[in-house]
Amino acid sequence: MSRRALRRLRGEQRGQEPLGPGALQFVLRDDDDAEEEGPKRGPDGRRPRGSGKEGVRVNNRFELINIEDLEEGPVVNGERSDCLLTEAVVSRNKRRSPSGSAETKRDGEAADRSNVSGKLRKKKKKQKNKKNATGETSENGLEDIDRILERIEDSSGLNRPGPPPLSSKKHVLYVEHRHLNPDTELKRYFGARAVLGEQRPRQRQRIYPKCTWLTTPKSTWPRYSKPGLSMRLLESRKGLSSFAFEHSEEYQQTQHKFLAAVESMEPNNIVVLLQASPYHVDSLLQLSDACRFQEDQEMARDLVERALYSMECAFHPLFSLTSGTCRLDYRRPENRSFYLALYKQMSFLEKRGCPRTALEYCKLILSLEPDEDPLCMLLLIDHLALRARNYEYLVRLFQEWEAHRNLSQLPNFAFSVPLAYFLLSQQADLPEQELSSAREKASLLIRQALTMFPGVLMPLLEYCSVRPDAAVANHRFFGPDAEISQPPALRQLVSLYLGRSHFLWKEPATMSWLEENVREVLQAVDAGDPAVEACESRRKVLYQRAPRNIHRHVVLSEIKEAVAALPPDVTTQSVMGFDPLPPLDTIYSYVRPERYLSAPAVLLCLYGAEAKSCQPRKHDRPLL
Repeated sequence: MSRRALRRLRGEQRGQEPLGPGALQFVLRDDDDAEEEGPKRGPDGRRPRGSGKEGVRVNNRFELINIEDLEEGPVVNGERSDCLLTEAVVSRNKRRSPSGSAETKRDGEAADRSNVSGKLRKKKKKQKNKKNATGETSENGLEDIDRILERIEDSSGLNRPGPPPLSSKKHVLYVEHRHLNPDTELKRYFGARAVLGEQRPRQRQRIYPKCTWLTTPKSTWPRYSKPGLSMRLLESRKGLSSFAFEHSEEYQQTQHKFLAAVESMEPNNIVVLLQASPYHVDSLLQLSDACRFQEDQEMARDLVERALYSMECAFHPLFSLTSGTCRLDYRRPENRSFYLALYKQMSFLEKRGCPRTALEYCKLILSLEPDEDPLCMLLLIDHLALRARNYEYLVRLFQEWEAHRNLSQLPNFAFSVPLAYFLLSQQADLPEQELSSAREKASLLIRQALTMFPGVLMPLLEYCSVRPDAAVANHRFFGPDAEISQPPALRQLVSLYLGRSHFLWKEPATMSWLEENVREVLQAVDAGDPAVEACESRRKVLYQRAPRNIHRHVVLSEIKEAVAALPPDVTTQSVMGFDPLPPLDTIYSYVRPERYLSAPAVLLCLYGAEAKSCQPRKHDRPLL
């Protein structure tokens, strides 16, 4: 037994025992050996007074820990074992008979120790078996806890409303962080080894401590230093938080120099500016367009990623990319750079073959201002959902937003949603009932789309290199008059949709399904269905002139067919790559100094004058 345990049993305080020659030697014993020796007795055969629990005198109160384990034996089946008492009796008998032979003593001690240790081992095994049985019972009982709680609630009549499941919490514009990284999608296509094989050794030399979601900093970039860009919280109301980017005085001076460089019509001036301010956002975006026009796609994409990194480093701590509750007002010029950087990055991702990541960026742009939708992402989100084969998301978006946004009045949604239902009906892993229901829903919606927008059919067949049937081509409803009689705004929307999504209809199964529904629509038209006249009158009223955000979207899309359909008042304006078609009700936070007032009229509109008083000059031409 250790000296510390003996001191506890005797009730002695630390430092009272005399130091002998072996006082500094420590004897390590097992618990079994300590229990076998039993408590020491005095010279008269009696226990010391302080050996009990009540008479313990200690100098340090922490010595009372586990004192019950020294006095009490193991408890088996609710009874305390008396092995310690047996050991004490055995040791007392040994002391009272010193005349016995050494061999007899050794044999007796060995037998006693073997009996006592055997008993202890059996009792310890019983305790372990009991603990294991209790553990198994508790594990099995965890499954029944919910049932017990339900019974208690049912008996008491109080049903507390629990949190809804995770799937119901996610907003339709909820953005997932992992889908913002194109490597996640590329790994699914090509494997992690092919995507990250060359990047793993470079991660150890990373010099960018800040974790970002939109981009991954590269070692070839200049060392990041705060350029003077920040974000502040404007207000929080009804669960929505409005933020705005801010420019410091130093950043404002850089912005003025950038505008002067744009006026010079020389891209090298922007390069010189970036050498002094390598993370100026507008300069990066404008130079990216110049590189893209020169077919340097890699450099153009790298500059956009650097602009996104600069803006993400300026985020407010409360600004969230994924919640869908953070708002950025597009009327503020400082916020527009973030919109345009996201849009350009989304375009690069789509061309790179990452439609799922591009869809996530599209949702992010739409969530920043879903009511106004300044870049009109509703004209693109259906295309990305179909390309990413995320048909369920497109159907859910249509079901939730149709009531208050009238998505069926947009040609892209009118044709993409039934196509999504049809592609869902072609999946083999769904039950037969769901497949038939999706097929019926798809047929109903495509007939409604053909009735509402008859001018889409013939250009679509021409894009797909399909020769229409003579009965369809010569019919008055789908003939040349249907395309010519479309209002200008509707013609622009149809050109945008067909120029972007026509290849999604080239599958033979899709064309067969479309042909069946076209024949049914012709039968309804010949029968004099009143829905045909109602749709015709609705087209004449709704599509007189497209709003400014649609024109802005067409300019950014760079689809030739849609750009050719823009009205003259838009095509004659100077369109800046860093701020195409700014809003007429722009909110300015600072004014451009007088020494920079030699700018064209459009630049004056951006920083200083009211947009209504700005008239573009005829000799102004697009920059870069």
